[in-house]
This record gives sequence, structure tokens and C-alpha cells, in this order.
Amino acid sequence: MNAADLGLPVDVPSTALFTDQYELTMLQAALRGGTAGRRSVFEVFTRRLPEGRRYGVVAGTGRVLDAVENFRFDAGVLGFLRERGIVDEPTLAWLSDYRFGGDIWGYPEGEVYFPGSPILRVEGSFAECVLLETVILSILNHDSAIAAAASRMSAAAGERRLIEMGARRTHELSAVAAARAAYVGGFSSTSDLAAGFRYGIPTVGTSAHAFTLLHDTERDAFRAQVDSLGRGTTLLVDTYDVAEAVRTAVEIAGTELGAVRIDSGDLLLVAHRVRQQLDELGARDTKIVVTSDLDEYAIASLAAAPVDAYGVGTQLVTGSGHPTCSMVYKLVARAESADPKAPLRSVAKKSLGGKMSVGGRKWAARRVDADGVAEAEVVGTGPVPVELADRQLLVELVKGGEIVAREPLDAARERHMAALAGLPMSAIQLSRGEAVIPTEYV
Repeated sequence: MNAADLGLPVDVPSTALFTDQYELTMLQAALRGGTAGRRSVFEVFTRRLPEGRRYGVVAGTGRVLDAVENFRFDAGVLGFLRERGIVDEPTLAWLSDYRFGGDIWGYPEGEVYFPGSPILRVEGSFAECVLLETVILSILNHDSAIAAAASRMSAAAGERRLIEMGARRTHELSAVAAARAAYVGGFSSTSDLAAGFRYGIPTVGTSAHAFTLLHDTERDAFRAQVDSLGRGTTLLVDTYDVAEAVRTAVEIAGTELGAVRIDSGDLLLVAHRVRQQLDELGARDTKIVVTSDLDEYAIASLAAAPVDAYGVGTQLVTGSGHPTCSMVYKLVARAESADPKAPLRSVAKKSLGGKMSVGGRKWAARRVDADGVAEAEVVGTGPVPVELADRQLLVELVKGGEIVAREPLDAARERHMAALAGLPMSAIQLSRGEAVIPTEYV
């Protein structure tokens, strides 16, 4: 059985209140004004990447599908809205039967995106689409920010493993979503058991400094851990003296010791010393794991160190300085009337200050050069050029209210690796720069 089918305390029975009040008041006014049934197209996009970033990563799509499916106004939710006087009785009656019955297209999870990319397209009546704005943005902005940070860290780590361990640095529910997004972005495991249970992500963990301090001696602590978890465990060696701890660890576990973890000090210097000591003691296969406030730059600085894995917490779950992607959800087209056959009309906000929008129901494709390397993100509203027909990026996620594109999380992880491999090599540079390919509108 899939763990997701079991349900968890982190799940909620309804996502309907993961929204802003103005979505419901707009609905009430549209119902009263007779425009609620107009066929509409909303799109999610970002006008710019976070400063210095060269690409974005789509993450959270699977969670969006769950949220749309669970967007239901049950008796408790309706009672809250009635008690607060947020909307009137006709609107409450309409909400009581709410089920999203439209279509959703989007970039598949794990794909990369750029400024202007139509990451998600939501189509249906104005009433059913407008309600989903906040919950969709909440998920995509958070998860995509984490996945982008994870992707950069993964690129810096190369073939070395990355462990997500940021649960204690964020909200308990955000921690589960962050572990999921990190896995999409290239991390191999998490310390968070809820994420492992909910999404099947591999989990790891052995001991903290508290376990060593609990015992009369470090030797006693190591002996207890090895007796319990076996010689292949990871021993934390920086509670007192690192060299003495490594010596004791090998004496107790032998050359079969799985790994040692270093959590403080000059990691570059200490890792070299520990590797040399382990080799001299015959523990040549014992791995070295480093932790301690790492980010992509710290990971890159350790490229020459004999390190086998990195544990990352705070910087990962906060997006490594960019905790949101600034994605927006905008109406880009709507029908002239509620007639299902009424043609769509492009609409767009016009304003100063860099908040312009491009109207029209869009498609997107990635143009590649003769070597198959991406050279432009092409976005258009008219017919798709023949040469780009097989390079289109949006896939159908929901059709007539039914989810049609659920997939294993590993599929999104593998897709991201493939998408990143298709970008120019400069995409994985950590130095600040513009988007690695331009967005062209046709």
C-alpha cells in the first residue's frame, strides 16, 4: 500500500480555507452580477527569478492536485463563513456544492522554468477558478523555492549524497513539504519521518550530541550505539576531541564503521585530518558526513574535501535566501458571456512598477540548438510553430475536474535531472547571473 493512502495527521480534511477572504467576496459579487459563470483562464507565472538565480524549478504540482481535490466546503467550514458573515446565504449555497470541474495544464513537476513561463494554466468558470488562487500559490511558491535551493546544492555536491535535515528549522507541516521538494531537487534522503511516511522518501538518522553527553564517557556512548544499531552506523565525532573520538570509534566498531559525522569547526581542514586518520586506522571504507549550517556555497567550498555526504537544514528549508518565487495567479482570458460557446477575450493588467502582465491563453515550448541544448523559452498565444510542436512544455493535469496526471515522486526527481542536463552548462554556476536562457514571446 502506498503510504499516502494511509493518511496522516499532517493531512487536513479540507483545503477550502487555505485562501484569502477576497476570493470569496469576489465570488459573491460575481454571482450577484451574473459574471461568475464566464469561462476564464488563469495562469501562474513569475515576472522574474530571485536575484542572481539562473533558472527556477517547478515543485509542488502533486500537492496542488491533492489540494484541488480536497477543496470542499463541508458543514464546519460553511458554519465558520456564516458565523463571521463573510459571504451571504446564496454564496454559501453555491459553495456547499463546490467541486472544481475545469481543466488544469502545467509544467510537469521537476521541470525548470524562467520569467514569464506559464507554469500552471487553470481553466473553467470564473467562480470555480478564482477560489484556487491562494492555495495554488502557497504550495508552488514554497515548494519551488525549496526545490531551486536543493537543485543548486545538488549541482554543487556533484555525485555526493545530500541529506535533508531542516524539520526543526521550520513549521512542522512545512517541514514535510520541504523534504518532498528537496527530494525533487536532488536530495537523496530526509531526517523527517513524516515525509518518509507520507511520500516514501528514504529516511536516515542516528544520534545527536545529547546522546554522547548522556553517557559517562564518549566510549560508552559509542559502544551503546554500535551495540544497538550495528557497526555500519554513523558516529558523531565532534562532541569533545575529534581525533580521540575517531580513534575510539574505530576501536569499537572496527574497520566496518559505516560513517563518522562532523558538525563543527573548519570542515575542510577537519575532514582532511579525519580521512587521513581513518585510512591510517584501516577504516578506508568509512564515510565522512558533514553538517553545520551548510548552503550551496559552503558545499562548493568543500569540493576538494574528502567528504561523502552533506546534511543540510536551515538554508535549505528557507530557500537559501529566497523563501518564495514571487509567482502570481492572473486572469489572462475570459469569455464575453456565460455562454459556453462564447469566444475567449485576452485580458491583462496594465500598471507601472514592473507588474505588467501578458494576456491570452498561452502555450510554451523550449527551443534547442543543433546540439540539443536549450537556447530559449518560447511563449505564445497563437498557433504553435511546427518546429516547436514536439517541444511543448505544458501537460494536462486535470480534465473536467478529474486528476489525470498523478505520478510517483521519483518521476519528478528524474525529470528535474534531465531538464537540468538540457540547459547550458552555465546554469549550474553559483555566481550571480541572469536567466540562463531568454524568454521570447511570439
